[in-house]
Amino acid sequence: MKFWRMNDKQEMLDRIEDALSLVRPHLQVDGGDVEVVELTDDMHVKIRWKGMCESCSMSAMTLRAGIQEAIRGKIPEIVGVEAIN
Repeated sequence: MKFWRMNDKQEMLDRIEDALSLVRPHLQVDGGDVEVVELTDDMHVKIRWKGMCESCSMSAMTLRAGIQEAIRGKIPEIVGVEAIN
């Protein structure tokens, strides 16, 4: 289990947001978005779908092929990404 120093966790969250900036325009064009809810001690990112993404039938594929790939591509120490809604 990882115990975060506050600056380390904030830096990691900033890196996650930077990775999401690559995907967000594609979500926003269809009226959707995503927000980071939590970065767990075991390096899992929990996200929440917003807008049209909440009810989109393609959100599971977008999570795997878009969100997770963007985050893990820039931050390989992230173990996984999970939507909480």
